[in-house]
Amino acid sequence: MKCEAMVKKRSFLRLPTSHFRFRALNFRQFSGLLIPPIVTALVIAIQWAGVLQLFGWAAFDQFMRLRPLEPMDPRIVVVTVDEPDIRNVGQWPIPDAVLADLVTIIDQQQPVAIGLDIYRDLPVQPGHQQLLEVYQTVPNLIGVEKVVSDGSTATIAPPPELKEKGRVGSIDLVLDADGRIRRGLLSLQPEDNQTVLSLGAKLALMYLYQHGITPTVTDNGNVQLGEGLFIRFSGNDGGYVRADAGGYQVLLNYRGPQENFQTISMTDVLEGRSDPDLFSDRIVLIGPIAHSLNDLFFTPYSGTLTRQGDRMAGVVIHANLTSQIISAALDGRPQFQVWSHGMELFWILIWSGIGTALGWTYRLGWGALLSLVVGGGSLTLELQVAFLEGWWIPLVPPIIAFTTSGIAIAGYIANWEHQERQMVMTLFGRHVTPQIAEMIWQSRDELIARGQLTGQKMIATVLFADLKGFSTIAETMAADALMCWLNEYMNGMADIVLDHNGIVDKLIGDAVMAVFGVPIPRTSSEEIAQDAIAAVSCAVAMGEKLKLLNSQWQLEGKPTVSMRVGIATGEVVTGSLGSSQRMDYTTLGDSVNIGRPPRKL
Repeated sequence: MKCEAMVKKRSFLRLPTSHFRFRALNFRQFSGLLIPPIVTALVIAIQWAGVLQLFGWAAFDQFMRLRPLEPMDPRIVVVTVDEPDIRNVGQWPIPDAVLADLVTIIDQQQPVAIGLDIYRDLPVQPGHQQLLEVYQTVPNLIGVEKVVSDGSTATIAPPPELKEKGRVGSIDLVLDADGRIRRGLLSLQPEDNQTVLSLGAKLALMYLYQHGITPTVTDNGNVQLGEGLFIRFSGNDGGYVRADAGGYQVLLNYRGPQENFQTISMTDVLEGRSDPDLFSDRIVLIGPIAHSLNDLFFTPYSGTLTRQGDRMAGVVIHANLTSQIISAALDGRPQFQVWSHGMELFWILIWSGIGTALGWTYRLGWGALLSLVVGGGSLTLELQVAFLEGWWIPLVPPIIAFTTSGIAIAGYIANWEHQERQMVMTLFGRHVTPQIAEMIWQSRDELIARGQLTGQKMIATVLFADLKGFSTIAETMAADALMCWLNEYMNGMADIVLDHNGIVDKLIGDAVMAVFGVPIPRTSSEEIAQDAIAAVSCAVAMGEKLKLLNSQWQLEGKPTVSMRVGIATGEVVTGSLGSSQRMDYTTLGDSVNIGRPPRKL
């Protein structure tokens, strides 16, 4: 057989080569490498835009709430001022005489320090003179001031007598954009350039001084206190994006809500209902917790992203900071640490790669969904464990990268397979049975390479059938009648080939070329024999079909014909053949030539 003739003749198995060029790019192999960096870059861009900041804070809060509750810090006692205390006193602000009595009673037990978290920039009679005497006689009493004004509160001066003695701490708090407090101030520097310690830092330093611990500054500007290194907050630490990092801020490692501290009401202290050594050698903070005074703030313990819970009193927040500093310095309790931006980027890239690998492996379906759930759960658990060790590693960006990469690669492969299936079905779907078409699809990777069906040698059976005397009939019939008559014949013969699991390779004029045993290679002699038997059975059925057609044509006054059939089994070459514009799946070889019946008998 001449290849040139085969290429020029009309074929029913043609497909534009543009369908194959896409596969020739082999992009499916490269996509697994391209998706992780692309997704990572997109996630980093979204994160830098601040879109993920709120979700990152929510993950931080959830990690905080899931931590096991720590025991009370025995070094701190909080004296609370609640609604019953205000009713007993009969007014707010509390008179100076009541505060003087309260501090005097506490001081009698010789605490290390007393933090008075109640503003006293102006006298509140009666008893102002008595309070001034307390300022002079209680050397470990620390007053408070508000150094920085915000949208709702102006600066508030401290008691002048305590300010002169350097016994004042700032109670300024750092609120995030969602209104929660996740950072604490060790110190800040107002406009007069004089550094002011926060109340929590002031009290903690007084306690640590009793243990011979004083602060030192490391080479990179961080503060070292005993075993604790307090790393200064940067505006992009953890889940933050371009946050205000003014003053010396640290991430608050809360010990817990109010229940994690030993508390006693002001009334109980004034009426002598406290243990005689409750305040001895401890830090005592005095502050309001009454809802009517509104000195309450949202913290990580205050509910979820969509549901607000109880707020924490400011005095308890200061107690948490005090406990954090002392526990780190004396007990080595971890401070929150964060990764560098390079490590975070690499971390996101890793999980994007894991998502790509899982998506590639499980594709779409329940397997893919389960792998994403298990992978996301593993990541969350891993970061929760790291959180317990003092590491805040962002959860949201890697989760997004992991999920997006998995879905992207799975969706891409699904789309790719859809195109492959469409290509294979276009090549074979109308010329083979559904069963053979499905076999071809399942073996597509073995059949298709470099954008085309590769040539391969195999043993197959070729059947040729044409009509005897067709040229004479064609000369005597009108063109439209001839085509209608011939199409009836071709449709009947093609259906019979498909019924016998053969492939209609070509319809050439009046000739039908069918092949049995392609494109899936036969691996045993039994399979080859079955193909040959199928071809013979097909030829017999074609003859029977032609008898029925002749009977019908005779009644309709159309020409009747006889059929010539040639069958050969042997080695053939199959694959894509054609020009740059069109390509056929065809069968070549001596067996094809042998199976072709002679044009003249």
